[in-house]
Amino acid sequence: MDDLTKLGLTVTELRFALDTFYFLISGALVMWMAAGFAMLEAGLVRSKNTTEILTKNVCLYSIACVMYLIVGYNIMYVDNGEGGWLPSFGSLIGSQADGADHALESDFFFQVVFVATAMSIVSGAVAERMKLWAFLAFSVFMTAVIYPVEGYWTWGGGFLSEAGFVDFAGSGIVHMAGAAAAISGVLLLGARKGKYGANGQVNPIPGSNLPMATLGMFILWMGWFGFNGGSQLLLSDAENASAVAKIFVNTNSAAAFGAISALIVCRLIWGKADLTMILNGALAGLVAITADPLSPSLAMAGVIGIVAGGVVVFSIVAFDRVKIDDPVGAISVHGVAGLLGLMLVPVSNADASFITQLYGAAVIFAWVFLASTVVWLGLKATMGIRVTEEEEYNGMDASDCGIDAYPEFVSVKSGS
Repeated sequence: MDDLTKLGLTVTELRFALDTFYFLISGALVMWMAAGFAMLEAGLVRSKNTTEILTKNVCLYSIACVMYLIVGYNIMYVDNGEGGWLPSFGSLIGSQADGADHALESDFFFQVVFVATAMSIVSGAVAERMKLWAFLAFSVFMTAVIYPVEGYWTWGGGFLSEAGFVDFAGSGIVHMAGAAAAISGVLLLGARKGKYGANGQVNPIPGSNLPMATLGMFILWMGWFGFNGGSQLLLSDAENASAVAKIFVNTNSAAAFGAISALIVCRLIWGKADLTMILNGALAGLVAITADPLSPSLAMAGVIGIVAGGVVVFSIVAFDRVKIDDPVGAISVHGVAGLLGLMLVPVSNADASFITQLYGAAVIFAWVFLASTVVWLGLKATMGIRVTEEEEYNGMDASDCGIDAYPEFVSVKSGS
């Protein structure tokens, strides 16, 4: 009997260790997505703004980690009532529950990198004309309160969870939420100078480094396996391991089909293979499948990618036509494809309904958009959110950072 007891304890400990390790590795993959966002955005902005957007990505990740540790995780997960709407407000991450499947700190690490992902979406959309310090100030509010509150309503067991809202890995909770904050900022900022003509024409502003943008997309694609695969939460038995394998395949397929769909749409409309649209097509497929990467069949996951990859092309064009200037297409990729992913969940998941999915999406968008607008307006009234015309013309690398990402020459004085 003692031997059997010891064996049981050993198996339990091994499963605890394996699931904790899987959480940590998945979190590390999602953390690597911060590099993907940095490279993608740096490649899609002009060279004169490259250092500034890289600075934003490093600092927003750091701010997210600090604020989510201090208050965000507590708001989202600690001592909250089931089915409620008002979270508790405490600090740090609480204590380990008895019988937990994994270490509490591994859960925090996995969750904090999701917060940073949501904030990274805002970075690209407001690029090339927002003040650095205003952006960083907004990051504090977004990662400490705005995201954690809607996170409690859903993953934290709040009223949206009780209503039956399904969002497996965050098409709405992470991606659409980031897009809601982004579109609020973009509407208050206005477009970049010269982006739209007086007669309604759209003037393309090409990015500075498409190889870098492509690298960023592939880093994001790779990191998404942690994003979706880690959201299964467990790996240490046959059922969960098989689920993770299917999630990996469906995630990969949605991205691949999304890229091909965008390629074909571009060919049919413009007769060209637009690389930036193809990159966004792959990302749109990833965002859409994130709402539920487990329930769809392998074929259905491909269909989700096809639809998302095509829709994102039309969405990017549509936002330009109404003069909403998004330099990297973040609002379309994460907002439109995020909503699409949520609404496609009931097609393959019998536990979800279209009405509940629409209800959840509306609540998340409304909360994040309105709360973000309040913060943006406060920042606009106090420190301002838009750079001057001269700073925009010269580039924010010079005004905010004092370092050029691509110096054309370096003068070196010879010693006497």
